[in-house]
Amino acid sequence: MDRPLEQTPWHRWRKPALAALAVAVMGGGGLQMTRSLATPSVHLARRDIEIGHVERGRMHDFIPLRAEVVSQDTLYVDSVDGGRIERILVNPGDLVEQGQPLVAFSNTQLELTVLEKEGQLIQSITLQETYQTQLEQSRLANETTMAQIDWNIVRLSRLLPRRQQLAAKGFETVEGREQVEDELAYWQRRKPLQEDSDKKQEEIRLRQLPQIEAQLKMMQQDLQITRSKLDSLLVRSPKAGRVTDIDLKIGQTLTQGSRIAEITPNTGVKLIQEVDQYYLPRLAVGQKARVEIAGHEAELTVSRLYPQVKNGTFKVDLTFDGPPPTLLLPGQTVQGRLSLGGDSDAVIAPSGAYAAASGGTWVFVLDKGGRTAWRRPLEVGRRNAEQLEILSGPAPGDKIITSDYHGLERVERVDIEE
Repeated sequence: MDRPLEQTPWHRWRKPALAALAVAVMGGGGLQMTRSLATPSVHLARRDIEIGHVERGRMHDFIPLRAEVVSQDTLYVDSVDGGRIERILVNPGDLVEQGQPLVAFSNTQLELTVLEKEGQLIQSITLQETYQTQLEQSRLANETTMAQIDWNIVRLSRLLPRRQQLAAKGFETVEGREQVEDELAYWQRRKPLQEDSDKKQEEIRLRQLPQIEAQLKMMQQDLQITRSKLDSLLVRSPKAGRVTDIDLKIGQTLTQGSRIAEITPNTGVKLIQEVDQYYLPRLAVGQKARVEIAGHEAELTVSRLYPQVKNGTFKVDLTFDGPPPTLLLPGQTVQGRLSLGGDSDAVIAPSGAYAAASGGTWVFVLDKGGRTAWRRPLEVGRRNAEQLEILSGPAPGDKIITSDYHGLERVERVDIEE
């Protein structure tokens, strides 16, 4: 026969408990769904992204080089006076010796000017030489006059005693004797006057002769310079080297100071590298660099920094520590590394496009399952073409997305699909 079963406490609370559990599950799922909907996210295929590892390792402090080979020295040959090109005697790539003719000009106006100037100088030189001759002739005339005065004094001094003896014996008139006495007195009085005049003229002559000689020397130099103007119509190489640039046509007219040619002497080559202005405070003359050329490494030294910053970069000159490789030609590009000398242990991550897109301020870090990447703040220190120094953010052992973050600026979560 039937009898009523006694209900346990579980039976009394089973339905309310199941209902509460269902509500809790639905509430949690709704909360998770609400959170998912509230977080900006994007789905990306794993094949479309790149993943790198954050680790503790050696941070290599260097700048990648892609430097241009240039000549150590470059000479520019310009037209001194210009004119019409009559002959072109060399071509680009030719080896030339010092003093070898490069280009021949003609310049009628210059030739006429030189002839006119040369005539003026020759006339001035002739006048100065004539005046110099006159001074010398005046000196000789003064010496001749002085010699004549001395001779007259000596002659009359000898003649006067004889005339006096003859006059005493009555063989000479008084008038004849007095004439000799007067003539002797005249020459004796004239001698000091002539000596004084000669002295003053000699002083003037001695002052003027050096001035005349200096002027003559200067005019002779001006004459040589004037004549050398015509020599400038035949342009010669200032040094031995290779003609790297010359683009002229026969019959072409160039103005004064126009560029004619470019010559590179055989003094070797150097490298010029454009460096981001970020590295300006960390570079100094004397730092070392290394490049690879035709499978061989070569050592270089920073020899000059150009402090002018243009378009966010500045230039650096690097010279080879030894003889430069023979295969290098001006205009060639070589690759290598410029050491900044600060290698140290650090938390590092691979460099990539993500750092430029995020400005180095945030990064997507994968969770343990590797299916989701969350956006995290990032602070970086030193950087090179291969590595970033992590100051804060991901820890060693984390994985990060290193591909480009373009379009992900407002995304907080990346879901990775296989």
